[in-house]
Amino acid sequence: MPIKYKKAEDLQVQISEIARTLFPHVRINDVVCLRSFGSTSRGTIARCHALGKAMQLALGRKGFYVIEVISGRFDRLSEEEKTKTLIHELMHIPKSFGGGFIHHNVVCHRNVEKMYRHYVNLKGRDKEPEKFSKKDIFQDNKICEKDKFNKEINTRNTNTKKDWFRLRF
Repeated sequence: MPIKYKKAEDLQVQISEIARTLFPHVRINDVVCLRSFGSTSRGTIARCHALGKAMQLALGRKGFYVIEVISGRFDRLSEEEKTKTLIHELMHIPKSFGGGFIHHNVVCHRNVEKMYRHYVNLKGRDKEPEKFSKKDIFQDNKICEKDKFNKEINTRNTNTKKDWFRLRF
């Protein structure tokens, strides 16, 4: 069965709110959310796609991003996990908004958790937001690299090379 795509207006609203709160560099008019149906990828919940430099030049336009959620997996998540997944995908978009990506050495579980807590604190008007700097996130990538390395070492002996490679990303 081929993959089918459908615009996700509900996610577009949520992405807009998250981007306004946490990622002011994201030009929300140049980000589209899609739900895909029929994907056979294993373990993927969502993906971020970019319009590369060559295509931008050919089409005469600036950066453009698509956030795709795999409906069969994403829709079963709790609201908290859905929000964390969308934050994760938005974290891949660099400040230049030029078609590139911020890789998983920065966009990792620990940094997504920090951004999620910051987002919840900013949304909760009755609470005092915790002291937080986005610089903390982007300087914290050494910790993510260490976590990723430990995960690789622990799985190296028990998984095939193919599985080990998949766990790295």
